[in-house]
Amino acid sequence: TLIGGIAPARTLPILLDVGTDNAELLEDPFYLGWRHHRIDDDEYTGFIDRFVEAVQAELPEVLLQWEDFATPHALPILQRYRDRLLTFNDDIQGTAAVALGALRGATAVAGTRLRDQHVVMLGAGSAGVGVMEMVAQQMVDEGLSEADALARCWLVDVRGLLTADREDLSDAQRRFATDPAAVAGWGVGDGGLPQLGDVVGHVTVGVLLGLSTAAGAFTEEIVRTMAAKVERPIVFPLSNPTANAEARPADIDTWTDGRALVATGSPFAPLRRDGREVPVAQCNNVYVFPAMGLAVTAAHATRVTDAMMRAAAGALGAASPALHDADAPLLPPWAQVRELAEDMAVAVGLQAVADGVAPRRTEAELREAVRATRWEPGYDDV
Repeated sequence: TLIGGIAPARTLPILLDVGTDNAELLEDPFYLGWRHHRIDDDEYTGFIDRFVEAVQAELPEVLLQWEDFATPHALPILQRYRDRLLTFNDDIQGTAAVALGALRGATAVAGTRLRDQHVVMLGAGSAGVGVMEMVAQQMVDEGLSEADALARCWLVDVRGLLTADREDLSDAQRRFATDPAAVAGWGVGDGGLPQLGDVVGHVTVGVLLGLSTAAGAFTEEIVRTMAAKVERPIVFPLSNPTANAEARPADIDTWTDGRALVATGSPFAPLRRDGREVPVAQCNNVYVFPAMGLAVTAAHATRVTDAMMRAAAGALGAASPALHDADAPLLPPWAQVRELAEDMAVAVGLQAVADGVAPRRTEAELREAVRATRWEPGYDDV
């Protein structure tokens, strides 16, 4: 939060401890958590309800940010409370906004639009679905119908392609499920599901994203197949930590003869091209959540909408160094995060006004409010 320089009074980091099922931790004398087996189902929901009620009673204007919640709980919690208080989920919406910001820069460098791409995501957890949801919304913003946007989004999990005849999908996943008839002619034998390689082989994929934690899943064959069909393949292995990345940027660069536009979810060493080092952009949520806190505080927003998140992504994409140098990173350096937060916060604030969740203000008024709200570190001499 302090990286964005926002006043801390309206944004509070809070840890919820719902226990653990790790027997060793429960017996460890140095374990600082609640010595209780992890709760679930109705008891879990009731616990979260009581917590939210307490927040609303004691801190009615605070921004509640959900962080590191397990996949079965993350999206249901967000859906349960997003229309009741000022809140967002950083792993779902923050990750999606940073990824979309990098995609905005990448598609501009590639000379295309996101709406014209087929986008494949390996990983169908809450973060993967969240990214694809924001990608589909952006395609609609660029002029596609919702049906056409969803038809360009391909979601693959550990079993294979999400298809409408699967019975193991959540409602959020089913929204992206492919009609089995559309892939019936792909020649996948024995009633099996198409795998990532099948999708890349049969579809002209322009964007390949990974939030699967499946190390090495973007193989040389898959990347080369993709690169043979598009001039500037966009490949984002977003899983972390580094050991879980779907591919190493250096390998992607080699397999595509330097044509790929790459961003990662973990830190990697710079690429070497023509005797120079090219930093690899890391899609870290720190680009977004400080600006979101600054925006809602300065604009006095009462909700965080999806369009506000896309506004943050748009401002981030507009600051991509690659727009001025195709070999530059897709995202600005960390040193510029604080400076960038102001422009992002203004863009988010303007969208909050447009969405009717903040009082009407002009851009100049919002910028003045953002600057007044920003926290400036200062230390008295002693």
